[in-house]
Amino acid sequence: MTSQTPLRIDFVSDVACPWCAIGLASLQQALTRLDGTVNAEIHLQPFEVNPQLPPEGEDANERQMGKYGISEAQLEARRAAIRERAAAFGIAFNTHKGSRVYSTFDAHRLLHWAELQNRQLALALKRILQRAYFSDDENISNHEVLVRLAREAGLDADAARRVLESGEYADTDFEVIAEGKKLESYGPFARQEALNTWRALTGKTVDNAMIRYDLCSATELLSRKG
Repeated sequence: MTSQTPLRIDFVSDVACPWCAIGLASLQQALTRLDGTVNAEIHLQPFEVNPQLPPEGEDANERQMGKYGISEAQLEARRAAIRERAAAFGIAFNTHKGSRVYSTFDAHRLLHWAELQNRQLALALKRILQRAYFSDDENISNHEVLVRLAREAGLDADAARRVLESGEYADTDFEVIAEGKKLESYGPFARQEALNTWRALTGKTVDNAMIRYDLCSATELLSRKG
């Protein structure tokens, strides 16, 4: 019997990132195809895309048009591209005009707790949270919603509620990636640096998916945060 190759995968993402949802589905599909040859462990690592959202959230169109400096028509074109790509992995991407973006801090706290309980159930919760946010237009900062979704994932709902209400893991810095590494350790890259790195790794020119990201230098990132 051939032994399986062990593989640890640290999946750094936010629940509210559409490309992260597509990436996770794609990764799981690829691992299914490798069933029997790779013993992969996916470890969820948190990152907040919008760490300063108010409790009531913000209008999704206003937030994204302001953040990226694009028109409503350009935003809808981006969404259409995401919708098409997501559909290939069975994800219904229903974000629309009138949708809101919400803080994912408590969702990350819950995922952190879930990973400590059972890694597979945490992964199930991650996918359920993504469905709730992108397909069902739910407020994933609401504790009642989070408890219900934890129960759906097979986790102890009462324990999930205690974690949320107690503030446990609230001192966790979700802008820190994977075992204390800051974002700058993984990038961000200037656009040309990113393209050169991609070519060096793959021997190919970059595809359209990569240039959808707003790549910038660490100095630029810090100035934006300031």
